[in-house]
Amino acid sequence: MFLLNLHKNNYMFSKGQIIFGIIFFVVFSIVIAYTYRKDLKLHKRFYAGSVWVLIAFIAFILFITAIKFIFK
Repeated sequence: MFLLNLHKNNYMFSKGQIIFGIIFFVVFSIVIAYTYRKDLKLHKRFYAGSVWVLIAFIAFILFITAIKFIFK
């Protein structure tokens, strides 16, 4: 009987936690964008062919998905 009123609010996060999360996300995104722009010359030099690896990975996942639905 006394266990019914343990939770006073039904919200998962408080207003302060939501504000902190939003501010953290914005600042983190700005810092990541800044450091990426700063290292762009190195990225172009050392990771020149990495786009093809990404395309091959996505194509492989799509191929596996197609096989799954074809032989269902």
